Formats: sequence, structure tokens, C-alpha cells
Amino acid sequence: MNQPEMPKKQPYTISLEAGNYWWCSCGRSRNQPFCDGSHEGTDFTPVELVLTEKTTVSLCGCKRTSNPPYCDGTHEALDNDRE
Repeated sequence: MNQPEMPKKQPYTISLEAGNYWWCSCGRSRNQPFCDGSHEGTDFTPVELVLTEKTTVSLCGCKRTSNPPYCDGTHEALDNDRE
């Protein structure tokens, strides 16, 4: 499988209302960190995030986490200058 694009090396730490969200796994979305359908034609599929209450989450920006959609610190070992 190809590597996803890396729109941001650091996580997206955001406050979200309860609801269902789709995290972009391909890195191509223009609505980061959420899916906008840009994965069409790739091997990537978005990951559903279901929140039952308002909460602050850290969603992976480098797209290489082993715990999608959440940041697991993988970005700290990457050689990339993006902020």
C-alpha cells in the first residue's frame, strides 16, 4: 500500500461536539483532519469517529498512527519539517 500524504506533522487537537465524524486517512482532503472524498481512486478509506459527548481529541495529522484516528506520537520519529 502507498504511504498517505502528510498534511501536517503535528496532531489536530480540536474540540468536537457529540456526533459521527470521518477522519481522512489518505492525507489528500482539503478539510483536514476530516474526509472530503479525496481518497476516491486510492487504497485509502476514511475512519469513522463516534463521539457520545463534547470532547477534545488529538487526531493524527501525519496519517501514520497505529491507532487511527488518534495521534499516537508516531510523528515524533518522522523526518519532516511540517508543523
